[in-house]
Amino acid sequence: MRIPVYHVDAFTTQPFSGNPAAVCPLETWLEDSTLQAIAAENNLSETAFFVPENGHFRLRWFTPAVEVDLCGHATLASAFVLFNHLQFSGESIRFQTASGELVVAKSGDNFEMDFPSRPPEPCAPHPNLVSGLGAQPGVTLAARDYFCVFDNEDQVRALSPDFELLNGLDRFAVIATAPGKDCDFVSRFFAPAQGINEDPVTGSAHCTLIPYWSQRLKKKTLFARQISARTGEIWCEDRGARVSIAGNAVLYSEGTVYV
Repeated sequence: MRIPVYHVDAFTTQPFSGNPAAVCPLETWLEDSTLQAIAAENNLSETAFFVPENGHFRLRWFTPAVEVDLCGHATLASAFVLFNHLQFSGESIRFQTASGELVVAKSGDNFEMDFPSRPPEPCAPHPNLVSGLGAQPGVTLAARDYFCVFDNEDQVRALSPDFELLNGLDRFAVIATAPGKDCDFVSRFFAPAQGINEDPVTGSAHCTLIPYWSQRLKKKTLFARQISARTGEIWCEDRGARVSIAGNAVLYSEGTVYV
């Protein structure tokens, strides 16, 4: 069997930056073990698979180790492939996912994603969280992920986590964030338990980042940077129960998977 594969850098307009995702359009679903094996072979932070279904698309995401319930950059990458390479002619794309329906529309040069809002709440942090990060956050909250707020961007840049310790936490991942120098806020995202020590640019983390910073900064529209080594830019809007997460993408390569 031949399966097309597109390697897309998301949340950027330049190759070798943003977050790379593999996108594999399918006609019908393969066995889950095969999907996971393809994702492991691709060895990118996410591989997205989608299948046409009743006028929309069923979309799933896999890290090299596990299937996840929500992924922003691979959703953006999937929409990029459909709009730019598979001749999708509609104004917006409806993806049916483990996190419900996600809609992606073209907005100028960007792709605008409508995602659920996941505001962080007070929590009792795991005893290894601070030692795993190697620094004490000013505030620790949680939604799906631990949400660690630092005083400034330099503190977030300087983090050098112990990934073995973070791998043993009781949350999906860890978001580290702070006010930005030339943007509204910055972040980094650590998910060793999901097979990704540090994710370059994480759309799903902004489901939590946006409501927090919108409330703190008293702004509905924000501009963010994820300050991993690759970096990425995210245009954000707080819409109450939903958030808008927007960015661009660039094709790095395309080819064929043989299974």
